[in-house]
Amino acid sequence: MQLIIGTKAWSTWSLRPWLVLKHAGAPFEEMLMALRWEGASAAISAVSPSRKVPVLRDGEVVVWDSLAISEYLAEKLPEAQLWPADPAVRAVARAATAEMHSGFGALRNACPMDLALRTEMELDEAVSADVRRIVELWKACRSKHGKGGPWLFGKWSIADAFYAPVATRFRTYGVDLAAHGDDGTAALYNLTLLNDAHFRQWEREAIIDQAD
Repeated sequence: MQLIIGTKAWSTWSLRPWLVLKHAGAPFEEMLMALRWEGASAAISAVSPSRKVPVLRDGEVVVWDSLAISEYLAEKLPEAQLWPADPAVRAVARAATAEMHSGFGALRNACPMDLALRTEMELDEAVSADVRRIVELWKACRSKHGKGGPWLFGKWSIADAFYAPVATRFRTYGVDLAAHGDDGTAALYNLTLLNDAHFRQWEREAIIDQAD
């Protein structure tokens, strides 16, 4: 398999399926496409049907979109147990993942992922509303379904891959989760995401790429 990804410091959508592959223990080749330069669009168009990254190539199969790639991997690698085993919990995990995939536009626009940046910013009401919802969701999932481990649903799942870039945003922009309804649960889960060994590998490589 080959995963085509964008610049690691910035590409949240690339990070997600990369983490899924790493946690699944599946061998894959990585192709890095540099973003934010004049020829980036043309270069990506040559390898991506959607003219965006990420893209997964598996023999004759070509899959674009982070969630579609993750679902493909869950079906291809059932032994990796990338979703919770219980159907009811799995449905909640999928709903939480889909909410991240399609929502939180205010947070995305105001606080883009930048792994090299540390700053403080005042959040407007739309961004604060997104943060409050994420804190609420994290608390509920950890309380109801997180007894089996430190992840959102206990054992690591695709849902954790989708919220990993959110954790970087909270760190980068100094977001106070307690001010948005956290009782410490969301902050601890945020640290769990940032301390994941595979995420830390991605971050180290991002810093090296930016230095070159």
